[in-house]
Amino acid sequence: MKGIDDLKRNLKLGDKVQLLIIANVVAFVLLYGLSIVFSAVYHSVFPYVAFVADGVATLGRFWTFVSYSFVHANIWHLLLNMIMLFFVSNLFFTFFSSRQFLFVYFIGAIGGSMLYYLCSFFFQMGYGLVGASAAIMAPLIALATFAPTMEVRLALLGRIKMIYIAGAIIVIDLFQLSSSNVGGHIAHLGGALVGFGYMVLLKKGIDLAKPKKRTAKEKSTFKKVYVNKNGDKENNKESNKENNKAAAVQKQIDVILDKISRSGYESLSKDEKDFLFRQGNK
Repeated sequence: MKGIDDLKRNLKLGDKVQLLIIANVVAFVLLYGLSIVFSAVYHSVFPYVAFVADGVATLGRFWTFVSYSFVHANIWHLLLNMIMLFFVSNLFFTFFSSRQFLFVYFIGAIGGSMLYYLCSFFFQMGYGLVGASAAIMAPLIALATFAPTMEVRLALLGRIKMIYIAGAIIVIDLFQLSSSNVGGHIAHLGGALVGFGYMVLLKKGIDLAKPKKRTAKEKSTFKKVYVNKNGDKENNKESNKENNKAAAVQKQIDVILDKISRSGYESLSKDEKDFLFRQGNK
């Protein structure tokens, strides 16, 4: 039953990720087919789906700051990125919601193309930027920032902490800045910076992925002319209760995160996993 419950939880959270993978596969099949059947048309379309740094003209194709993440150079490029997307998303859902994942994923894509664009004024970047790597880097680095001691089991290597995995990937990208694919590695670093920045703000209580709620003051166009003091006292009591409840929930989350850091996610009980699942989807 434990395995079935985990599968149900992952399927519910993974719906959006499955749609992302399907969208990437469909985009690849369409573009690959176009490149074979109508090569000239493909080369004409390419600058409007991939990210091509071309000075001010690039800003006129603003959608390509994101659309490039759905374009892949070949089947192996697509396969590797989709495996990484599936792997990283499942780890990310240990603590966070699908809404947060999608937000970090897409701003990671934008961060990658933005850094690529800025660097194109100083370096030779190649013809264009394609692939979901920068978008995937954002939640990966965000997770490593949030839970650096979380252990992941990797084939042949055993259990490795997230901080070491993220660190190794960044070091590789830095060393590859002198390679022919300098633009791709710069985009990876752009996605990594975005993921790190998002998590730093989240730790300070600022969740950029959370829709801003309008306050009662913003919703109302009328001025308050009478104050019920007894009502204010009741409101204060309710507010204190809510604050105490939030503090208790946060304390429980901290205890569970410490347990994950020490023994890994699989050491959690069903109740603890369900608790994290509920909190992540609020």
